Amino acid sequence: MTDNALTKTLATREDLKRMGINVSNTTKLRWEAQGRFPRRIRMGGTTVAWFMSEIEEWLAERDAERAHTHYADY
Repeated sequence: MTDNALTKTLATREDLKRMGINVSNTTKLRWEAQGRFPRRIRMGGTTVAWFMSEIEEWLAERDAERAHTHYADY
């Protein structure tokens, strides 16, 4: 898939769940308002989607964050 095609590919709520982003809509809205999650695109009515490229970038940032976060040793 080309970079341009990936940029225009959309992810639905179900796609996010399949990718492991299984948080409530309220949490996603709060994260979006805080700039902690990509902003949604309104498709019409209650249907929303996100750009797949932004979701992939967000996941990569979480992965990098995890690599630098030190958790307490048990």
